[in-house]
Amino acid sequence: MMDIHEISGTTEVLGLIGNPVAHTLSPVIHNTLSEKLKRNMVYLPFPVKEDPVQAVRGAFHLGIRGMNVTVPHKTTVIPALSGIDPAAEVIGAVNTLVRTDEGFQGYNTDMPGLKRALAQKGISLSGKQVVILGAGGASRAAAALALFERASGVYLINRTKEKAEAIADDMKKHFDDHIIPLARDEYGRIPEKPSIFIQCTSLGLKGKEGLLIEDRDFYRRAEYGYDLVYNPAETPFLKLFNELGIPCDNGLTMLLYQGIIAYELWTGETVTNEMAAEVLVRLRRKVYGGNILLVGYMGSGKSTAGKALAERNGMNFLDTDIEIEKEQGCSIRRIFEEKGEEVFRDIETAYLDRLSKNAVKTVIATGGGMVLRRKNRELMKNTGKVVLLSASEETTFQRVKQDTGRPLLDSEGESELKARISRMMAARSAAYQAAADQVVETDGKTVDEILEEI
Repeated sequence: MMDIHEISGTTEVLGLIGNPVAHTLSPVIHNTLSEKLKRNMVYLPFPVKEDPVQAVRGAFHLGIRGMNVTVPHKTTVIPALSGIDPAAEVIGAVNTLVRTDEGFQGYNTDMPGLKRALAQKGISLSGKQVVILGAGGASRAAAALALFERASGVYLINRTKEKAEAIADDMKKHFDDHIIPLARDEYGRIPEKPSIFIQCTSLGLKGKEGLLIEDRDFYRRAEYGYDLVYNPAETPFLKLFNELGIPCDNGLTMLLYQGIIAYELWTGETVTNEMAAEVLVRLRRKVYGGNILLVGYMGSGKSTAGKALAERNGMNFLDTDIEIEKEQGCSIRRIFEEKGEEVFRDIETAYLDRLSKNAVKTVIATGGGMVLRRKNRELMKNTGKVVLLSASEETTFQRVKQDTGRPLLDSEGESELKARISRMMAARSAAYQAAADQVVETDGKTVDEILEEI
């Protein structure tokens, strides 16, 4: 992210207005993009409790480059705008304001954001039957997308049929094709054919368990499901789809792409798939939790402490040496013997690079020599918090002397093994220290005591 000390008199400001805005994820998206694209911009949330029209006009006079708008102001800001994009007019709300000479132009990036999120999974609504659950603001974007894409049929189900009818009536003003609004107990009217399901209710949010339709057989006709809720990662809707073996995703990708489209509108930049993937990883870590990497010499207790740490905190656990052996289909000893240490280090770096892009809420026990490469140390910093587990030479000797799976410790006897351990620990000490965010001495400590320190 942009260092606060880099902000200068030429830094352009992007922002978000709404109430509340303290917990918004938008700064993760936009500040990461500015970092990657080397744009001198900063994105900030601005809580606006009332009079959003004045807030927008003030933002224009302050020279703010672009704005997002969230609840409860997505409609009430419209009188302050110099114009509104046709797609936003269809949805009846704006979430993005783009600066022009005359004022801010209003856009709604929810619909194209959903389209791009689905496209990344190879899903198109064109010619498909679409079932939309819920009739709130998000449902309008999903319904408009289905009609824009010429879905073969669009069914909108809601507890209160009147809300579904209101959306259907609004859409009739803009489209020849129609939405069929249904009450919850009328879902049997939907033709039994393969469908795309889009879950737009708040069901699934923490404290709001359940499904709009409880009939499991109803969902078996789905060929794909998308839940706009993204926290928790697996909602009841997604849990059911996973149990039924139906492909599905949560709404974090829609959040990502609606933000990316806004950023492209503000700047004229094109955000690549690679940049989008990196922003998504940062979002996932922000929402679901970061990673902890354990480094240290062989026998420092990384695997034992790592498994216990993961279990205590409800995290995943992996050991890079074990995972590399699975991928390569052979032992690390064999890789060393047949291809040499340098090839193994290349394999290690490639594996760590993938972890840096994908790992979320995971405790990672690393191989003893992974810190030796500077690139690896940089990748570790990008992946999560790095904790060095440190043990004395004697403790290390006692822990590894019976281990025959470590080719770098092959020795003729105990004295040679002790000397080898001493040399290697001395040679690696600087690399361990350079990698570590925290150092934990493990000599004479129980696993619980080590975990408490971490």
